[in-house]
Amino acid sequence: MKEDTITNNTITNKWLNRAFILSLITIFYNLVEGGIATFFGSQDETLALFGFGVDSFVEVLSGIGIAHMVVRMKKNPIESRDHFEVTALKITGTAFYLLVVGLIIGAGLSIYYQSNPETTLVGMIISIISILTMYILYKQKLKAGKELSSEPIISDANCTRTCFYLSFILLGSSTLYELFKIPYVDAIGSLGIAWYAFKEGKEAFEKAKTKQLSCTDNCC
Repeated sequence: MKEDTITNNTITNKWLNRAFILSLITIFYNLVEGGIATFFGSQDETLALFGFGVDSFVEVLSGIGIAHMVVRMKKNPIESRDHFEVTALKITGTAFYLLVVGLIIGAGLSIYYQSNPETTLVGMIISIISILTMYILYKQKLKAGKELSSEPIISDANCTRTCFYLSFILLGSSTLYELFKIPYVDAIGSLGIAWYAFKEGKEAFEKAKTKQLSCTDNCC
């Protein structure tokens, strides 16, 4: 029995360490992605790419909360979110709502003044890289969550899956404009990102309110 307990603890620590590493990769990747996307989004006047970049920065806040949670899980079993995680969720939710307002105003002004991006090629490249990265992270996080029977880690995997879908919106709007110069498609793409940002913000506040660790498949 003692050997079995030691073996189980070793396996648990192995997967918790992997979950922690995945959270750090998520934070680092989103920082790099956010910096590149916001820079080129502003340079090329691509609203969808700029909004995608800001969303990546907000995801960093969420990633920090998850990393903190995994560290707590490595020390002791947890049943609810602590003050740090609740605060991080509230800040994340507020940031997402501000992003929604900014994207809606930006899209409205873009349509009103009939402005179009100089190019959306960078958006295509970033979205393809993001799709591949988010898919790998989603699969690995989901595997770790199931091995640990951990709702928080599975919840984080579902958030990564949402980022995966978000990348397709950027890819679609960027490709349509770059190839066919369809007017307003960049603004429409930014509104699609705004919709997902609204859902993410709402979910963040719901988590902060309940402090529960469980989550549905529609998390984030």
